[in-house]
Formats: sequence, structure tokens, C-alpha cells
Amino acid sequence: MTADVPQPQSDTQTIAHLMEDALNCHRAGDLLGAGQRYQRILQSQPGHAEANHKLGLIAVEAQQAAAGLPYFAAALEADPTRAQYWIGYIDALDRAGQTEDARTMLAQAQQQGLEGEAVDVLAARIGRAPSGDELPEGPVAPPGIVDATVKLFQAGRHADVVAHARALTGRYPEDAFGWKILGVALQLLGRGEEALDPLLQAAARLPDDAEAHCNAAIVLQAHGRVDEAETCYRHALRIDPDCADASLNLGVLYNAQGRSGEAEAAFRDALRSRPDYAEAHANLGGVLQALDQLDEAETHCRRALELAPDNPMALNNFGIVLQRQGRLDEAAVHFQSALARLPGFAAAHRNLARTLQAQGELRAAEQHYRKAIEFDPRDAGACLSLGDLLRLSGHPGEAEAMYRQAFGLCPDDPRVGNALGILLQEKGCSDEAIVCHRRALDAAPDNAATLSNLAQAQFSLGLQDEAEANFREALRLRPDIAMLHSNLLHFLTLNRAGSPETLAAHLAFGEQVEAPWRTHWPVHGNVRDPERTLRIGFVSADFHNHAVATFFEPLLVQLAGRGDLQLHAYYNGRIEDEVTRRLRGRFAYWNAVASLSDDALFETIRADGIDLLVDLSGHTAYNRLPVFARKPAPVQASWIGYPGTTGLHAIDYYLADRHFLPPGRFESQFTEHIAYLPANSPYLPPPEAPPVGPLPALQAGRFTFGSFARPNKIGAETVSLWARLLRAVPDADMLLGGMPESERGTLLDRFDAAGIARERLRLHPRCGMQAYLALHERVDVCLDTYPYNGGTTTLHALWMGVPTLTVAGPTPASRSGASILGHAGLESFVAQDADDFVALGVAWTNRLDELATLRAGLRERFLRSPRGQPALVAAGVARAFRAMWQRWCAGLPAATFEVRLEDIRPEQRASDA
Repeated sequence: MTADVPQPQSDTQTIAHLMEDALNCHRAGDLLGAGQRYQRILQSQPGHAEANHKLGLIAVEAQQAAAGLPYFAAALEADPTRAQYWIGYIDALDRAGQTEDARTMLAQAQQQGLEGEAVDVLAARIGRAPSGDELPEGPVAPPGIVDATVKLFQAGRHADVVAHARALTGRYPEDAFGWKILGVALQLLGRGEEALDPLLQAAARLPDDAEAHCNAAIVLQAHGRVDEAETCYRHALRIDPDCADASLNLGVLYNAQGRSGEAEAAFRDALRSRPDYAEAHANLGGVLQALDQLDEAETHCRRALELAPDNPMALNNFGIVLQRQGRLDEAAVHFQSALARLPGFAAAHRNLARTLQAQGELRAAEQHYRKAIEFDPRDAGACLSLGDLLRLSGHPGEAEAMYRQAFGLCPDDPRVGNALGILLQEKGCSDEAIVCHRRALDAAPDNAATLSNLAQAQFSLGLQDEAEANFREALRLRPDIAMLHSNLLHFLTLNRAGSPETLAAHLAFGEQVEAPWRTHWPVHGNVRDPERTLRIGFVSADFHNHAVATFFEPLLVQLAGRGDLQLHAYYNGRIEDEVTRRLRGRFAYWNAVASLSDDALFETIRADGIDLLVDLSGHTAYNRLPVFARKPAPVQASWIGYPGTTGLHAIDYYLADRHFLPPGRFESQFTEHIAYLPANSPYLPPPEAPPVGPLPALQAGRFTFGSFARPNKIGAETVSLWARLLRAVPDADMLLGGMPESERGTLLDRFDAAGIARERLRLHPRCGMQAYLALHERVDVCLDTYPYNGGTTTLHALWMGVPTLTVAGPTPASRSGASILGHAGLESFVAQDADDFVALGVAWTNRLDELATLRAGLRERFLRSPRGQPALVAAGVARAFRAMWQRWCAGLPAATFEVRLEDIRPEQRASDA
């Protein structure tokens, strides 16, 4: 038996393999590799038609058309029946500057039957125009030449028109015809920059030709020369007031400049001249929606679509109208229809993205924002909106990149500077945020929202006087915006809580937003059955990774399992994260209401038949207090989100506990009646919390105080208080966590001024939850801020075995610490004034063994307290809701009451069983 002997490949097989390899290289852009393989084929078979043709193409692609001519000629000689060989050769001749030879070869090819679209394009490009010497002399072009050029134009042979028109303008420079048709042909070929001079030449020679001036204006406008364009449009309309194209384009120019009223008038002029002008109807609809005339805008958009059902701009503008009307599903259909007809329509992608975002379809929205930017990289609006979506979706790094891209495109757009400033402030870069907000104010000095955001950033840096001045100036500019009132009130609560001025400001807010509605409060038809299942609505912008959600979630878990309550969420935030998804799953009904007007939200709550509506925001960001002022539910309450009164009489109750608001001391500071709970809210420890470590002072021999408060809570009064204690314990240090780099200088300067050396302060940046909790292993006792106490940070510290020294002040904002510590039986850390604070702090530095024992048992102690038992707190809340409801059912006014532990212990035992 013999083995098979491999046979050598034939030349045909070798060439086929080489050709396959060469084509693969060519497709991949490897021209050198492809060329080498084609040459190897020619070494074996010099007349190989395809290899010669491909080598010619490589020469053209390398901008060396002349070098490719021998290869094209060889390919054509080898196979004159292949149309692509003729086209390649003729194209290369033209590119090599041998245009006459190209025309000769084209004529020869056409005689042999060469035809098709590619041939027509080639013919248009190299079509022969008359030379100047061939044209007769005279001031104007002969009619025959004019007619021939017009016929080329009508046939769509714009490249040939350009060649003929150039000959005419060279021979007859004063004849406007050549200039006019040259400019229009160049414009239609997309060569707008070349078209501009011929069109201006034509307009100069045709002072009474409205069309010529309109054509020139269109190109001027496209090249950003808007003042000259406006002059040309106006000249055209003086010549012919019925020139609808001039009116339309003038309106487009005005609209782009923000001159909406003038744009509206121009579009109406276009329709007066041409009533069935679809483009004018579509544009008028667009400007009317911007002017909030939505009904008439809808009429014109519908008319535009009757006249031109496939017009993408009309579909897009109608979509915007529908979006503004809250008809989001219909709006999305129209934007999608526009994109089906014009897939590269950037504005339609942007508008569809905004609609999808409002519908909660965040991933799809992101895709369309990115499409908008892909098709129009200069669309600053899409960059800004995508930045907003990414910021609210928890991707601050990507959001910042988009904001900076928008800023690069429109550095003077106040919306962009404001958005970037907000993000930078959230990152803790308040100094950079201030720069952005000031830049935005340079462009729009009277923008109240930007002023308020600037004030927030200044407040974060401890610039209280500047912040207050800007909060007040923002409010002076726009006293009609409730959120600006809330921003100032929150600031006053942080800085001057308990002052008569602060309470008066809250009451003034309540009067302003509530008075217009009191006589219109609805007569509620809710069934007055004291024992029926209650529809409870919760309104908040903080159903995401936020301190309010930390307190609320363990309660929600308990309340959602009760058969006597039906829970409705009205989420006014736009952030969507894992916390949001968990909370949504606990509610019977979830409503995303951030895009709803006050009117719409009021009607939604009424339609849902809510019995008891709970505000979880107070005067913090994105509250909906103006809706509460209209009394959409028969019973209303405020809870958790704000340490003080809302100022609204429409809100009946404020939920608190005895440690937070001792009875008989705070009622005068509230328009609401106090509903006392066993505990105001529970605390759910983070699952990633490390074990409690030993007392660091016993190991280090040096006592360490600590704080993890937000920088804007560490004001002058707090630094003064802490500095007194640090001076009294000169060998103690202080650890300050969560300190952004940009805000350290201001804080260190304050301690310097108070006599505390910088080397005694250990500042740590913001970090993840686990690392943040682990920092407590280095702290012996935390110090609370004053007059605005900590909340979440105090609870985290307790869980890590670290008690917090606090001053129980005369205001709700200054009693959070006392409430938390009181529930845990840690009254020995609650001072009554600054002197007591210092005395207690000094005392604990000398009671290390006792402090170490306390540290080791704090978790168990906390879990035994009411705040460590979510089921107990939830039972108290449910009992309070029922008591509020029963008073309303009995026709009784709201009144202060208390739910005691003994009132709910039997209920809790029954539920546990």
C-alpha cells in the first residue's frame, strides 16, 4: 500500500488563492498588501484583467490616478465587455487631468452601448462645456446657449450646468443669468460656499429680482452671516411682498435667534401669500408651541401633515406639541414617523429621547440622545439632555463629559453652565460649581434658578452671607416660583432655626401659596368609614439612594404588608437606581410625577381617591408643597424630610416623637398639629457595616473626636463650639470625613481663626459606604453640628459603636441628635448648652473604660430601642394614620395627639404571632 503524494497546485488555483487574499486585504484597507498580491498575479499572467483593474483602483485611492492609467488600459484591452473597466479608466483619465481624453473614451463607450446611472454621473462630471472662444461676443448670452443651460438644469444635470455657467460668466460677466444659475446649481450640489459669490453677483445685477435676493439670503444664512441674510430677505420682500419663500426663511432665521414673535409674523406672511404652504404651517406650529399657544400650534401642524403627510419636520413639530400637552404616546409615534422618513433627523432623535425619558424608558432614551449627537455633533441640546439623564441615572462621570461637550459648543448658554455647576456641586467641587454658575449668570444675569444654585454652592463653601444675598435676590426676581421660597427657607432653617424671622418666613410662604386656593378647597367625597382600608399617598423626590429613603424603606416594608392600608407613591424625582426599584416593588401603585404640572398632579391625586396624603420633603429639593396647598386629600401630613413646619395650614399634621419635639415646647413653631409617635422613624443598618472595633483611645493613647457631617452644616457656630472643646482637651485630635478637596481650605481657615492648629485635624475625602463606616474605628466620640444636627450620620456612628455628643437646641433642626440618643438611652451625651457640651466632652475623655464598654454594647442597645425596631415604628405610624382618619370621619378638626408604646404593643405582638 502506497501513501498519497501531494500534487502541486495548478497556476489557476494559485492565482485564485492570491486573488482571494488580495481582495480580503483590499476590503480591509491594506492597500500595500493587496497591491503586492495583485502584482504576483501579473507576474504569472500579465494580461489578468481583474488584477490590472484592481491595481488601477489602488492607484486612484492613493491619489495617484496617472500611475493607474496603464493598469486600467490593460484591463480594458483584456476584456472590453466589462462596463466597470470603462468607467474606471474614464474616471482615472479625468482625475489625472486628461479630461478631453476622458470625454473621447466616454463617447466611444456610449457608442458601444455603455449606459446606466454610473455612466450618467460620469457624463455629468466631465460633460463638455463651451469654451469662451466658442461663444459669440456681446453683453448677454445668446438665447440658444441660455436655453441649453436651462435644459441641463431641468434635467438635473447640475454638474454640467456649473460647467456651462462658468463659461457664460467668464464671457458675459455682466449678464446676471450665468451668475444666478451657477449659484443655484452649486447650491443644489451641496457646494454652498462656492455658491455664495455667484448668488451675490446675481443679486447685485438683479436689484428687482426677489428670487435672486432670496437665494443669496439662504446661502448667507447657512454660513452664519445672519445679519446680511436678513437684509437680503427684507429686500426680496420689498420687491415682492408675496415671496413666500423669503417670508418662510426669514421666519426660520428669527426663530433661531429667539425672536419668536417676529418669526410668527413671518410665517403668517408666508401663509397669507401661499395658504397651502406645508413648510410654513409646520414652522408656524413649531413657534406657536414655543409661545405656549398649543391649540393653534396643533391646528397648523395637522394642516401641514394634511398637505405633506411625509414631511419629517411637520411630524417632528407636531410631536413636540403633543409632548407639551402630555400626550406622550402620540408624541413618540410622530417622532418615530419622522425618523422612519429621515433616519438622520437629529432633532427628532433628541425629541423622541426626551419623550421616552419622561415615560421612564431610560435606556431607549439614552440610545436616541446618542443618535442625535451622532447625526449632529453640534447639538448642544442633546448633549445637555443626555448629561441630565446620565446624572440622574447615577453616572456622574459620563454626565460631566456630556455637559463639558455641551459647554464647549455653547459656552454662553446659561442652561449648560447651570447644569454643569449643579453636577460639580454634587461632586463636592463647589468652587468649580461657582465658576460655572457665574458664567451662566454672565449670559443671563436675571436667571433666578441659576442665582439660587449659585447660592447653594456658596452655602456649601460656608459663604453664608453671599449665599443668603443670592437666595433673596433669586426670590426677588421670581417671587412666583415656590421652590425659590423653599430654598431660602431651608437655608434659614439650617442657619437661623428658631428665630422669629425664620418662622415668619415660613408663614409668609404658606400664605402666598395657600391663600389663592383656600376658598377653592374641594369638598372631599371619600367614604367616611373609620375602619375601612385607607388609601395612603406618599409624595417625595427622594425615592432613591438618599437619607430619606434610608429611613422610609424599612417602614415601607412593614406598612406594605398590612391589609388595612393601600400605598400609593408619587415620585417627583428623576433619579432611577436600585433603591428606586426596590421601593417601587413595595407600593401598590407607583406614579412618576416629576413631569406633571401642579394642576395635573392635583387631579391625579384626586382621581386616585387618596384618603391621607403624606409629604416626605418639606422645603427640601423638588418638593410639591404647592399641590398640598390645594388640599387634594381630606387629611394631609408632613413627615421625615424636613425638621420644621411647612407653613401650610392645608397640611394637618407633622409626625414626630417626644425626644425630637418635647410636648408643650414646639407647637407654636408649627402650623401643623403634632402627631407623636413612639419613634419618628427607624434605622436599617447598612449590610456592609464592618464589626465594631475597640476604642481607639485605649490603643493610641490619644483621644479622637470625629464628624462625618456635610460641609454646609459645619458653619461658624459649629466650628466655634467644637473649637471650645478642642481647646479644653489640647491633646485630642479630630477626624473630619467626607471632606471634598475644594472645601477644605475654608474649613481649616475657620479652625485656624478659632485657635485650633491644622495638624490636629485629619481630613478624609468622600468614599464608599464600607470605607466610610470603617473610618469610625478611628473615632472615640463624634461631635454633632449645631444648630442643624446630623441624622443619618449620627445613626451610622451609633451602629459602629460611636456615640455622638450633641446640644439639644430650641428648634426642631437642633434636636435630631437628642432624639436619636434619647431613644438609645444615651442622655449623658445630650448637652443643654455650649458650656454643658464642653463639660460633657471633657468628662468622656476621662472615662475611657466606661466608653469602651458602651462602645461594645451599642448595637445591642440600639436594637432594643424603638428606632431599632421598624415593625414597632410602623405599627405606631399606622395607628397614627388611623387616628387622623377617624377624626376626619367624625367631622372633627385636626388636633395634636400621641400614639404610646402601650397602644401598639398588643397589635405588634399579634402581628408577630
